[in-house]
Formats: sequence, C-alpha cells, structure tokens
Amino acid sequence: MTPTLDTLTEIYDLHAAQTAQFRQAAACSKGCAFCCTDAGRIDITTLEGLRIRQHLRQLPRPQRAALENAIDRDARRREKGRPSPCPFLLKNMACRIYDIRPFACRRIYSLKRCGPGQPPMLHREAMARADEALASLQTIDPNGYTGHISYILHMLDTPAFLKTYLSGAFKPEAIMMYGKTHRIVINRMMVPEPDPTHTV
Repeated sequence: MTPTLDTLTEIYDLHAAQTAQFRQAAACSKGCAFCCTDAGRIDITTLEGLRIRQHLRQLPRPQRAALENAIDRDARRREKGRPSPCPFLLKNMACRIYDIRPFACRRIYSLKRCGPGQPPMLHREAMARADEALASLQTIDPNGYTGHISYILHMLDTPAFLKTYLSGAFKPEAIMMYGKTHRIVINRMMVPEPDPTHTV
C-alpha cells in the first residue's frame, strides 16, 4: 500500500479507539445487516474506493466478475431510485470485504435493534468523532471525491478518470455531469481551508 492508503487504516483505528466505550452498549450482532440493506447510501472516498478496487483485482476471475456484476446492478437500481443492498453483502449476511470495509460501515452501530421505522441510534459524541474522521479522510484525498460505493468504483473503472486521479491532477469538470446526477461530492470543498491568520 502507498503511505496514503496506510493513513486510511490510521484514521480507522483512531476512530475505533475513540468510540470503543460507546460501542460496548451496541445492540449489533453477527448476521445483522440492516445497515447494509436498508440504511441508505454507502458513501466512500475515492481513496477508499482505490483500496477496494485493488482488492477486487487480486480475486480469482469468477469471484471478481460476480462482484463487478453486483456493483453494476446496485448502481442501476439506485439510479432508478430503487432500494438496493450493498453489492458486497453475501447471502449469509456477512461482508465480502469486511477487513477493508469503508468508513461509512465502520462508523455505524446502534444502541437499539434496527428495523423498519427504527434507524441506527448512536451516541452524539460518537457521531461527532465520526464527522471528524470523515473530514480527515477527505483531507488526505484532496483531489478526490465522495459518493456512493458503486458510483465511486464506476468512476475508478473509467480509464480517463483513473489516470487523472492517480496522477494527482484535479479536473472536476471531467465528472461534472456524472457528479451532479449521482450526488458526488468534491472532497476539497468539504474541508475548511486553514485560517492563515490563526496562530497557536
């Protein structure tokens, strides 16, 4: 992994340590996948998408093809406004990429069992720490974007976009139409600029 990809793990680990005390009261259990099926968008940064993409490239061809098909199906369903489970959710309600799951999945837990009409319930302080972690993820990916997992992976599978992104160039005009229709966020616009007059 590149040093920047290593930084993803550092941010994940810091958030896990900061919120460990809150998660002790979580109602979550193995096989509970409400957040993977009914909790809405699964937003990731392009850097997180790059890690997932690299993982997919290492899988045997049949597994990779099956997951790529699932990603495409998810994107098409969501483009039509239809509910869709995470493309990495297995039939036994386990996560296919659990070890490298994005922050959107890592930040969620619930104090009560989730279900229709009962979305995840988190501590306010844990939510605040999650917002800080997300800002950190967007800060280390300043030329990247944030959006639903299938849309970001689609962007990274577009040769022209991937070449631009890996070169470190910033060309938001190249994805303007796709970005508007798919609610893609420009990372650098979400992170406040440092105040040059501020001193410690």
